Amino acid sequence: MDTPTLTDYAHIIYTLFEKFVQWQDQSSEPKPGRPFTYAEKTMIVFFMIMQFRRVFKFKAQRHWLEAHGAMLSVLGWETIPHRTTLSRRYKQLYETVQQFAAFIGLYAPSLDECFSHEHMIEDKSLFKALGPVWHQSDRKAGRVPEKLRNLDPDATWDKSGYHGWVYGYGLHVTCNAFAFPKLVQVETGTISESEVIDHKEPVILYDLQPLTLCADNSYAKAMRIRRWAKQGVALLTPAYKWVKGRYAAAYHRFIQEPNNAKCLQKRGTTVEPLFDLIAKTIGTTGQQKQLPIQRLPNVRTCLALATLSVQIAMFVNNIWGLPSRNISVMTAAFS
Repeated sequence: MDTPTLTDYAHIIYTLFEKFVQWQDQSSEPKPGRPFTYAEKTMIVFFMIMQFRRVFKFKAQRHWLEAHGAMLSVLGWETIPHRTTLSRRYKQLYETVQQFAAFIGLYAPSLDECFSHEHMIEDKSLFKALGPVWHQSDRKAGRVPEKLRNLDPDATWDKSGYHGWVYGYGLHVTCNAFAFPKLVQVETGTISESEVIDHKEPVILYDLQPLTLCADNSYAKAMRIRRWAKQGVALLTPAYKWVKGRYAAAYHRFIQEPNNAKCLQKRGTTVEPLFDLIAKTIGTTGQQKQLPIQRLPNVRTCLALATLSVQIAMFVNNIWGLPSRNISVMTAAFS
């Protein structure tokens, strides 16, 4: 059976990005300033190639382009960007990738019902910072031990049931019941799930408008549950600490209804494999999933781009009739 090539992936990404730009132009004011020398859609494809090839140093990326001149035609570039240009554009790409992924999340259901946002899941996964850890006592005092080299000072500490204490960053993903990513946000470890879901709330309630969204206990907040219910969205969480009062009792009866209980039960088995796919995309292994790059602007683009890559892989797999969660075909095409 034929499988998609790099050219196929690039064509689909460019086509989707043009639709994304048209959608942005209809919903917001045009951005001022002259066009980029290297278009954003081509930067996305280039950095995806570097991601799958595990080339994260910008000087090495320029050298790779010098050694693979034929790639310039795929990217539509007349010249090779300087390493400082690559570094600057990579840091600037996070918001575009984040919004592009959100657009694909809205657009994809028109292709197949497996991309529907009728039932969704929200969760956070921690990724360890590249380099040594900065112990909390030293961090709070702003003190860097003399022998601590190659520290990522942007990272912060957080704890999860899966990974224990991690010095690093949090990847916050909203996906559907088939593990198709819908929204992505990257923050330092200590930024709470509750803060991020409040930031995503307008898109979830007014754009995606799911029937249900499942999340773990970190997202349980009585006012949020009531506010979402008024908009027709059932926020399903275990709500272990919200147990007193008639509203709490009514909520626990609600989440124990067969359909709701089934949604909650499937949450972990849906979103955890998605996080594993995202980790594999950037080549990170081990329990704490150490990142290949440092500093918040770089890490944001790295993890958002990896999430977009999984999203594109699932989208293309659907077109080619391939297993939805198989990213090996995309990995082979980009490597």
